[in-house]
Amino acid sequence: MSRQDLPPWLKEQLARFDQLQQNLQTIILQKQQVEMELSEIDRALEELKKINPGDTVYKSVGNLLVKADRDGLIKELVERKELANTRIMVLTKQESRVRESVKELQEKINEAIKGRTSPEAQ
Repeated sequence: MSRQDLPPWLKEQLARFDQLQQNLQTIILQKQQVEMELSEIDRALEELKKINPGDTVYKSVGNLLVKADRDGLIKELVERKELANTRIMVLTKQESRVRESVKELQEKINEAIKGRTSPEAQ
């Protein structure tokens, strides 16, 4: 059975299903990017904590390296880490909700298709 053979309401549900799957993939990709950023922040914090407070450190700003205060950088990275953790929590909740919507819609579509193609429906 092709999509052209389906009733308009079922075509609409399939289009919605496709959109939900795309949304889910986008959320997963965003979450992976934030997790990578969080990993980089953790590594930077580890290295900064090994350095003595009086030692010279540099911060990358675009294509430049700018001299920076170690304690200020640690504070900045801790704030970025908190923000990244919050973003991961939000994305995890979104991912869960969209996964549930995908599952429910998939079941609804499968039931509708089974109902149309079963011998009793013909």
